[in-house]
Amino acid sequence: MKLSRDGWAGLVILAASLVLFALTLDLKANALVPIGPGFYPRLVIGLTAALATALVVLDLVAAKTTAPMPKADYVAVIVQFAVFGVYVAALPGLGFRIATLAYVAAANALMAPPRGARQWARVLAIALGATAATYYVFEHYLSVLLPRGRWTDF
Repeated sequence: MKLSRDGWAGLVILAASLVLFALTLDLKANALVPIGPGFYPRLVIGLTAALATALVVLDLVAAKTTAPMPKADYVAVIVQFAVFGVYVAALPGLGFRIATLAYVAAANALMAPPRGARQWARVLAIALGATAATYYVFEHYLSVLLPRGRWTDF
């Protein structure tokens, strides 16, 4: 069986993940802290290794049909980078919640332009859900303070 580029990429990522995971085993735990310093890196690296393994396995069992590559849309890539730049610039003024809501909605609408009220509701629901989930995880679970807006104090 022959691997495609996806399979080789999965193997490289799997090898790098295993090396990095082995390096986290040398991190010394503190007896006073229930979760040691290697917990989150091991979690992320383990998930990365599992996904890389899945990529290799799926590449090995997938039917080898060659489909033509879709035509690249470089303008869309440049527009997405520009929207991200506006998001980064707006973050100090608007704050994390408002700027992230607007960014996720704009990026989603640019990738799949909505054609009706139902699709606009989907864009808004995705933006609200992603913003709320990210805010909750960082502010309440990880105790990372996210930027408040100078203009909005929100």
